[in-house]
Amino acid sequence: MDKLWAGGFEKSTEPIVEAFTESVSFDRRLYREDIRGSIAHAEMLCSGGLIAESELIEIKQGLREIEQEIESGTFEFDRGHEDIHMNIEAALIRRIGEAGRRLHTGRSRNDQVACDVRLWTRRAIEETDGLLARLQSALADRAEAFRDLIMPGFTHLQHAQPVLLAHVLLAYVEMLQRDRERVMDCLKRTNVSPLGACAMAGTALPVDVEMTAEQLGFDRPFSNSIDAISDRDFVVEFVFAESLIMCHLSRLCEEWLLWASQEFDFIDLDESFCTGSSIMPQKKNPDVLELARGKSARVIGHLMALLTLLKGLPLAYNRDFQEDKPALFDATDQVQACLGVLAELVARTTFKEDRAREACEMGHMDATSLADYLVGRGLPFREAHEVVGAAVRQAAAQDAKLSELTLQELRRFSELIGEDVFRALGVRNCVENYRSHGSSSPAEVERQLRHWRDALGDRAG
Repeated sequence: MDKLWAGGFEKSTEPIVEAFTESVSFDRRLYREDIRGSIAHAEMLCSGGLIAESELIEIKQGLREIEQEIESGTFEFDRGHEDIHMNIEAALIRRIGEAGRRLHTGRSRNDQVACDVRLWTRRAIEETDGLLARLQSALADRAEAFRDLIMPGFTHLQHAQPVLLAHVLLAYVEMLQRDRERVMDCLKRTNVSPLGACAMAGTALPVDVEMTAEQLGFDRPFSNSIDAISDRDFVVEFVFAESLIMCHLSRLCEEWLLWASQEFDFIDLDESFCTGSSIMPQKKNPDVLELARGKSARVIGHLMALLTLLKGLPLAYNRDFQEDKPALFDATDQVQACLGVLAELVARTTFKEDRAREACEMGHMDATSLADYLVGRGLPFREAHEVVGAAVRQAAAQDAKLSELTLQELRRFSELIGEDVFRALGVRNCVENYRSHGSSSPAEVERQLRHWRDALGDRAG
């Protein structure tokens, strides 16, 4: 069949050009959205008297047969028809003839493509939100299971203050919650119907943009026809949100890779989520964590590609837009794959309580607690900081903990120190003494756990 747009052309397209310009090799995954949008458009045309009801029936039946063939793998895609939209339309015309030729009434590929990508992105947003909730749930479950485990908290990768493991895990739950809020906020700008904008200027035909918007579940139709077909902000925004998700996943993976190392040895990764070495039999490689960390670069690269793609485009539609889909599709595939596998990995990870307890005894992590004790006795914090620094040096010189110094030794640094100082020293006392909002105190962590149990409940699924 001749190309559906070839009416004004005398020459055939060169095969090298067909190969260069085709997109059906990757945009075929829009077939569901394309068929759904076409059915809504056809129903609107029938409602407005632009096609007969008998033609609508033929169009809908033909499109559903094509959808079944694509899903079963029997549909033959033709690179000569460039993209999924022309492949479906050409197949429809072959099946039903004249009625199929009427489907494109009041519509351009420009608003058709924009509609399909918006529908696909809307579904991807909702799926990604569900996967984020699953990972949140896995982290919250681990926090619940190891709620009493105290571990070193780090700043600059140095032992800083003792914290509850649950508090650390819930920090990632908070990050993922912001990710969920971002992707769902993106939905507001994605869920706008471009149908009726046609090529760029609208149409003289009586199309009902409100009807197609409502049938397709969009919040509203477009406001400006030129913007409707040239807007890809929602794609960039979603891939930005996905890039930030990958930053958060990469941070989680980096931390757990450290924790899984022999030097830290805080966690035991399920070996079904690890691989071995081809030469070193003793190795248990955390490849899932490393690959997820590495895939963050791939997704961020897609964001850069999209921003670069759009930055110099004049209005309205340009063929450059074809290149938005590989970036959108692959970024989404990688993010969703990472979220899915990491939720399973987290759920099967065990934390080594003895090793965490042992590590807490290094680094004088109760030093800040001693400073707070002195502040409570009336000493200005900067003076307290100096006093405790001197005490830490003394303890280090004796290869002792602060809590192992005698009261007399401690009082050499400040006469404000009394016998009750030992209720401030030691890792367990530090954690028990935290009391500020959102802190690592047992009571505050319990409050956070209750919040996430309620918040995730049914949605973690």
